[in-house]
Amino acid sequence: MQGIPDASRPPATPAQMLTAMDHTIATHLLSQQEMARRLSMNVTDLTCFGFVLEAGEDLLTAGDLAERAHVTTGAVTGVLNRLERAGYITRCPDPNDRRRVRVAAQPAAVAQVYALYEPYYARLTALIADYSPDEVAVLADWFTRQGRLAREYMDEIRETET
Repeated sequence: MQGIPDASRPPATPAQMLTAMDHTIATHLLSQQEMARRLSMNVTDLTCFGFVLEAGEDLLTAGDLAERAHVTTGAVTGVLNRLERAGYITRCPDPNDRRRVRVAAQPAAVAQVYALYEPYYARLTALIADYSPDEVAVLADWFTRQGRLAREYMDEIRETET
């Protein structure tokens, strides 16, 4: 089915939406832990490797990765050390700045991660096809804005640590 009309969606209150979101996040966290376990990683390392994959040919620096993952550069050094030891990444000299390195995914590791994730993403793609282009745009906007809000709140609560 492609693009089910809005009228066929069950009604939901904001409270019901937040509950559904909480359940989705909990399920997602558990599934990420399982994916990481199957790849012999922890969730932070898997998240960082995901950012490396997302960057593609535009190789990230350790600082870029720290910023995206909202961790310190020291923490990223540990992540990169573990990923490199496990054969997931390699560090390449930055052609514009010899003091920096860039992070590249190893092709065999990319294939391993894709083999694990592709069946899930195929199911998500089929689910997305049930929504109209306008609904997909609203969902993409919501995820983008909610993600920004979550990052801002995470930064805010980190600043209040004692």
